[in-house]
Amino acid sequence: MRPIVHVLSAMLLSLALALPAAAATKAQAKHPPGTVIASAHALATDAGLETTRAGGNAFDAAVAVSAMLAVVEPVSSGLGGGGFFLLHDAKSGRDVFVDAREIAPRSATPQAYLDAKGDLDRDRATNGPWSAGIPGLPAALVHIAGRYGRLPLSKSLAPAIRVARNGFPVYARLEKGYGSRRAVMERYPGTRAVFLADGDPPTEGETFRQPDLANTLELLARKGSDGFYRGDVASKLLAAVKEEGGMWTAAELAGYRVREREPLRFRYRGWRVTTAPPPSSGGVALAEILQMLEGWDLAKLDATHRTHILVEAMRRAFRDRTIYLGDPDFVKVPVARLIDADYAAGLRATIHPERATPSDLLPGVPAPLEDDETTHFSIIDAQGNLVSATQTVNLTYGSGMVAPGTGVLLNNEMDDFALKPGTPNAFGVMGFEANAPKAGKRMLSSMTPSFIESDGKLAVIGAPGGSRIITEVLLGILGYDAGLSAQQVAALPRIHHQWQPDVISAEAGALDTATVSALQAMGHRVNAGESPWGNLQTVAWDREDNRLEGGTDPRNPTGKVGVLPLAPQRERSGSRPAVSATQALEP
Repeated sequence: MRPIVHVLSAMLLSLALALPAAAATKAQAKHPPGTVIASAHALATDAGLETTRAGGNAFDAAVAVSAMLAVVEPVSSGLGGGGFFLLHDAKSGRDVFVDAREIAPRSATPQAYLDAKGDLDRDRATNGPWSAGIPGLPAALVHIAGRYGRLPLSKSLAPAIRVARNGFPVYARLEKGYGSRRAVMERYPGTRAVFLADGDPPTEGETFRQPDLANTLELLARKGSDGFYRGDVASKLLAAVKEEGGMWTAAELAGYRVREREPLRFRYRGWRVTTAPPPSSGGVALAEILQMLEGWDLAKLDATHRTHILVEAMRRAFRDRTIYLGDPDFVKVPVARLIDADYAAGLRATIHPERATPSDLLPGVPAPLEDDETTHFSIIDAQGNLVSATQTVNLTYGSGMVAPGTGVLLNNEMDDFALKPGTPNAFGVMGFEANAPKAGKRMLSSMTPSFIESDGKLAVIGAPGGSRIITEVLLGILGYDAGLSAQQVAALPRIHHQWQPDVISAEAGALDTATVSALQAMGHRVNAGESPWGNLQTVAWDREDNRLEGGTDPRNPTGKVGVLPLAPQRERSGSRPAVSATQALEP
């Protein structure tokens, strides 16, 4: 932590200046003083705390939080989707990346997504059974509970089962999301039975019940993976897909397995970063960007040049994301080269300090995205176990299709493949051959669950936001490096560049007028008035003060941080951003 932080609050500036001196005299705590959880919904955080009180560890809490999010955030994730879980087991000292990404069924050839004219069939790619990959989240819950948890799966899933059966209040984002997808969702009888159970669409404040989903969760709790991937639920999933014209087989559903992968590790200044490997593109891109940035002391640059350097590093990493990354079980991904510090130094040398590099001068094709409606949660427990988990169904309400009798809303992750190379997907961007669909292959993702650790602090961080996940996590790490609190990190205004389209995206207020004008003079295109995006959730442990803290994104009013032993002053919802994306690093 460096004594060069400038923030709007004089008190925080004084604290940041004082921390380096204090670090020399304070002993390091060996274990956190309790458990801290940050998630995108208060009921999910509460489920994790309930499981912890029952004797569970961070991994049991993760199962409880994940399952509850599957119930209360169908707009973002669910049993019909997938996710990535980055775990640290304190007892063994081992980090592991649990890959529960969806996989392509055998029927999902590129030709299956073309219309009679040979053009990409956009409706088939994003709506209904053809848009859905084989779900991975149920297998992840079973795997994590069985291998890393202390409690039986039935105990960890109990809060989600209870809320699915008894219901929860509809909130604004759920109602608005349904409105945006209503025309698609009401095509399917299973979806109508859930979302129009009372005759009308979900309305903010009314109670939303999902008894079929409760039954599915109960089967998962009793029978493990067989409760979802075989038996009654599997039969209903297969029948629903077939009825709507899709083609899944019982063998590929029963054959789904999570993958345990070795996380990526690299260093940025005094931080040790542990993050997501392929089929996530996030960790590789994060390593490239941060190692490029090490060539500058960002805090000594003015706002214009600091933003310029950040953007140019983003531009180069996202170009590599497109060309090289895919499922490592199917394509050779040159990870070692891409995350090498010498490779980053070579990229750094191509950045002009005063001029934008047009993206057309970095040839290739643009990359696929995920929708903003992914979700994330972060956990530290009293033993020092860590979980950073991001899960999704892709677009808002995924495919829009619920399999009748299951409550399971299927994902539409097939659109994250390059279904037709050179043709834009639902977000106006294109894919590359390394990310073309094949039977059993996992689609490329931007999800970037991460741990960062310095000599005095450890933080767990992650976010939704499609390709912007990567830059959300990037800015969060830079915020921690600048001495910000977890809540300030979650609230930081955001900027983003993803190579193509060649434009800087910025939330309203993230860049001032003078900085925008100066960037334009350098040759950048800037969209400086975008609506807020993302939903970052982070928790941190200060070893010197032996203090836990959490940050939940103020853009999402349903989020919550919870701490056990429960201290009321440490349990809070987010507040509005007080620090700009670049002010946090100003001298």
